[in-house]
Amino acid sequence: MMLKPISLRLEQYTLQRKQEVLMVHLETAAGEPDTVVIFAGFSSSLVMPTAFDPDIPVIAADSTIHSIDRLASPYNPSNPQYLESGLSLPEMIKILETMNL
Repeated sequence: MMLKPISLRLEQYTLQRKQEVLMVHLETAAGEPDTVVIFAGFSSSLVMPTAFDPDIPVIAADSTIHSIDRLASPYNPSNPQYLESGLSLPEMIKILETMNL
């Protein structure tokens, strides 16, 4: 069985948990820091331009994910409600696996 790209799995997670927003802290292959917000199946970079085509992953396969935060929806940048902060990618993958994602 071939695993889906992590970006797609995270987007699917937010489709199943619409009361949550994911904030992904990463580094691109070029060494640029980025923060990506994922909600209701859509990803958007807070740092870099996001492609208009939803088929182009915002999180490239060669990016390094440093941590993932789970926040309550709706996301309010001036008052974020953290459910869990600083998850490692392996920790998030365990959550995804329990949801068959």
